[in-house]
Parts: sequence; structure tokens; C-alpha cells
Amino acid sequence: MKDERTGIPPGQAVTADFPVLHVGDIPKFEAGSWRFVVWGEVENPLEFRWEEFLKLPRRVQRSDFHCVTGWSRLDDEWEGVPARDLVRAARPKAGAKFALVHSIGGYTTNLTLDKLTAEDTLLAIKFNGMELSPEHGFPLRLLVPSKYAYKSAKWVRGFKLLDVEELGFWESRGYSNTAEPWRADRHSD
Repeated sequence: MKDERTGIPPGQAVTADFPVLHVGDIPKFEAGSWRFVVWGEVENPLEFRWEEFLKLPRRVQRSDFHCVTGWSRLDDEWEGVPARDLVRAARPKAGAKFALVHSIGGYTTNLTLDKLTAEDTLLAIKFNGMELSPEHGFPLRLLVPSKYAYKSAKWVRGFKLLDVEELGFWESRGYSNTAEPWRADRHSD
């Protein structure tokens, strides 16, 4: 359902700005206490300190970014660690089909394991060649380009792999669980 005139999802408008939307205060980053973990339905739980996380292999990709409020940024450069690499290293158990993404301050969002391990899903450290700003998720933001941005959680601290789906913050408040921009899938029915 791509808009052939604009190349953006229905109901979206392109912006050069990068609006800041979040609930609560912007957390302070403390490298000494920061941890990223992968746990739950895994054979090999993982935990990284900030300096260890920075040493993980990264890649750069160009991706669009669509906010559920109706704006889109096109063709931005993101640099980060592929989420699939961490999930693979954690060795999901056979029943693991879902993930609950955890952020500082208690924010969560949920994804299918297939979406979390998609080729273009990143744990972003940089945006357009620069370190993420605190208001946009520094030190680490999940990037899921094929979904509305509430699935691209800021200030990410870990993934809990699950055998049963658990809804995240916005999903449990009536936002679409699938969050498909090309279907304008903003709210659950």
C-alpha cells in the first residue's frame, strides 16, 4: 500500500526535523552501572558492560523512520550492532517466539522473534554519523525500520525472549501490536 507519489506510508508526512517524543524524564547515562542483557528463553544468557558492548561488531545502514503520530524521516544513516547477532549468541530455546524489549525507566515494547532478528533491526549507537543524543535514546536505541517508532525503543537495556507474547507499554494501552506503517496500523481493533 505504498504511496507511489511520495514513497511514504499512508497518513505520513516527511520532515527534516527529528521530533522528540517520550514519556518521563530523559535518563542519565552512567557507564559504570550500565548493562545490556539477553535473558529468558535462552540457552546462553548474555550480559555486556558499556565498554564491552562498544567492542561488538557493528554495521551501518540507511533506513526510513516512521512515527505513529504521522511524520517520517527518510534515508537516515544508522550505525549499530545487529540485534540478530546477540539473539543468536544467546541461543534461543525452541519455544522462544517473542521478545519483550526493556528500556531504562520501565518502558517496554514487544516484537516477534522474527522481527527482532530481521536483517535491518539494529541496536543503534549512532545516527547520521554522530553519537545518539540523550533525547533520542543515547546510549542505545533499538531500530526497527519496518515498524512505527514506538517499537524502536530508546534507552534499551535488554531483550527478554519469551514463549508467550507479552504486550509492551503502548501495545497494552491500545496501540497496534503489529505497528505496520504501510497499512497505517496505528491502533488495535
